[in-house]
This record gives sequence, structure tokens and C-alpha cells, in this order.
Amino acid sequence: MEWLLEAFVHMKARCIGEGAHLSSLEVLKSGIAILLGTLIFFNPFPHTTSVREICFYLPAAMMLILMILRKVTFSFRSPLWLPLILFTFWSIISTVFALDVENSIHDLYSHLIRHILFYVMMIYAFSSRRMVVRLSWIMVLSAAILSAGTIGYFYFLLGNSFSDRLINFDQLPCNRSSLVAGVGMVFALFLLFTSKMRWPRQALLALCVLALLVLMILTQTRGTLVALFVGLVLLFFRHVKVIAGFLIVMAIVVGTTPIKNRLFDMGTSHPRISTHYRSLEILKDYPVSGIGFGMQIYGRHPLLSPEKYMSRIPTEYRQYEFFSVPHNMLMSIAVRTGLFGFGLFLYLLAAFVYMCWKLIRNGKDRFTREWGLCTLSAFVLFCVAGLFEPVFNHGAETILFVLMAMGTILWRINEESGAEMPENP
Repeated sequence: MEWLLEAFVHMKARCIGEGAHLSSLEVLKSGIAILLGTLIFFNPFPHTTSVREICFYLPAAMMLILMILRKVTFSFRSPLWLPLILFTFWSIISTVFALDVENSIHDLYSHLIRHILFYVMMIYAFSSRRMVVRLSWIMVLSAAILSAGTIGYFYFLLGNSFSDRLINFDQLPCNRSSLVAGVGMVFALFLLFTSKMRWPRQALLALCVLALLVLMILTQTRGTLVALFVGLVLLFFRHVKVIAGFLIVMAIVVGTTPIKNRLFDMGTSHPRISTHYRSLEILKDYPVSGIGFGMQIYGRHPLLSPEKYMSRIPTEYRQYEFFSVPHNMLMSIAVRTGLFGFGLFLYLLAAFVYMCWKLIRNGKDRFTREWGLCTLSAFVLFCVAGLFEPVFNHGAETILFVLMAMGTILWRINEESGAEMPENP
């Protein structure tokens, strides 16, 4: 396989000039980063499955080559590794007792193991400060382009009125696009207020923030708006003027748009409450191992039919149709992996919060402290949104593991850091 590495070197040298001297390892690492960055960029877009599959399996093959040639070694020094391994191990065990073993095996790979491999590749390919900043730009631009394109398609091309809610269409659920916009908003505002850059980049970020905010208003996704509020208050808790300005903007938005009615009705969303009651009853029947990791078991398995649990929930909620999956990530994990798996998942979330908090409080330089806070804010936004919306789908899971990878990279940068480093790429 040495010839393949040399071919990469030759091709890279021809692209950047004869005077360049790059090792085969550097070339492959750059290739992995480019492909993973492309995957992250296209992650929220519909009809891009082929691109995303190529951008996952090709860098995976490149990583395999590096491992065979012993050009790369992995370090498990991170607070996340133990809870992540324990949760994965328990998920594998619970699959043996799943109601639908075949579906659980499929989804265990598709929704967990595959993303752990993605997480490992991210840690390797985006291991520097410069790459962390570039990764945030990829997420911001991806979310902003998706937002602008979605608004243009729904309202201008399809001819819908701006009084119409931007709802699910063309394989793009509104809660998913709103979540992407919310995470992008955190990184865009962080870059805008904390990074020193020339005015063209500032103008670009301002346009991105506008597109992201407009999308979130038009989708009227209550959970993500609440999550955005929590995430940005955490991000700018030291900047009272920024928080005050943000609160004024949010008050104007809520007061002048139909979203105020949806927010005030948030605590009485009966279909979701019906599904929560049903989930609790299922958990009572399968408290140890859960129903299985499979995403399709909850709404389709005959043992979990709505009729079976209808008589076990309060009368006032029996008239509402059940959702096919729990609209709460904690409830979803508890039902699928049992109470033990639920505890391990909480351990994983707590480990990430602990890791970022240690960076914020004890980071060796300003970069790790500030970016630790930004990553934690985006993570908190994701988790708060996950209390109201289904987030266990490929698009949202990719965002979750990107955030986990960023936290791990920052942790390792901090361990290896000795002096103040520049924050801009």
C-alpha cells in the first residue's frame, strides 16, 4: 500500500507546486479532513445521501490504510471515552433482548457505531486550533445556505405566503432544519463577537445570522427557540449588553409573529403528552433492557400497538394519535435501552459537560476557554431541543457527534498546550 501513499503525495505536490514537501501522512490527513468537512457541510441537505456515503466510507478506508501501515495511533485520553464505551457495550447487550433483533442490529450500527467511527476520524483529522475554527465555519455556512435555500424554495418558488408556517417538505422536517439553524446560530454569533476579522467576513456572518434567525421564526419550532435562548444566555453570560440586546430581539419576534401562540400553548401539547404516557407504560413493561435499539420498533411492533396501552393512560389523552417515536431524547433512550442504558447516557452527557466546564475554568489559554464555552453552549442547545423534538436521526446525530468531537479535540489541545496561541485561522 506504500504506492498509494506516494500517489497521494505526487498528486498533492502537482496541485500546490514543485517546491512543496508534504509527507504521505499529511496528504492523507488533509484528504480525510476535506471529505469529512464535505460530509458535515451536506449533512442537513436532502437528496445528498450518495455524497455523504462517499464522504464517510472513503475517509474510513483511508484511516484503515493508515492503521495497517501503523502511521496513526489512537489515544483514549478523554473523559468521554469511558461512558461512550460503556453505553455502546450496553446497547449491544440490550440488542440481544430486543423485540426486533434485526432492526436493532441495523440501527445499532447505523445510529451509533457508525457515528463513533465518524467521531474517531474527526478527532484525528481536525486536531488543531485552526481546524476547529474551520469546522465551525463549515457548520455556519452549511446552516445558512440551507436556511436561505429553504426559505427561497418554500415561499418564492412554491408561492406560499409568509403567513404560512414553514412546515415539513421534501424530506426536510422543520424541526430538523430549525435545529441545524440553532446550532449554526451559536457558532455564527460566537465568531462574530469574539473573533477579530476583516469586515467582509463580519458582513458574511451577519447575513448568515439573519438567514438562520428568519428560518427559525418561520418554522415556529418552539423547542428549538427555547433551546436557542438557553444556549445564547450561556454563551454570553459574561456580556450583559449582548444578552439584553438578544432578549429585546426575541421579545419583538415573539410579540409580532404567530409563534407567540405556539409558545404559550407549549405546556398543553396533548399529542406529545399522550406519547410520553405511552412511553412510561412501555418502560414499565421493559425496564431493564428496553425494547431494543431499533428506531422502528416503537411505532410498528405488534407488542407495542397503541390499542394495548390506550387503557393504561389517562382518559383525557386517549383521543390523540401517538407519535411513531418519543419526542424526547431521554425518554427515547430509556425506552430503547432500559433504565441502565438511560443512566449510562446521562453519564455520557454529564462527562461532556464536565469536560467543557474544566476547559472553561482551567483552560491553559484563551482559545480553549472560549471555544470550550462555545461548544458547551451548542451542546446545551442540542440537549434542550432534544427534550421537545426527536433528535435521533442521521442529521441530528451527526451534529451531536461533531460537537462531541470538538469538545474532545479542545480537551487534547489544552493538554498539549503550553502557551497562549492565536485564535484566528
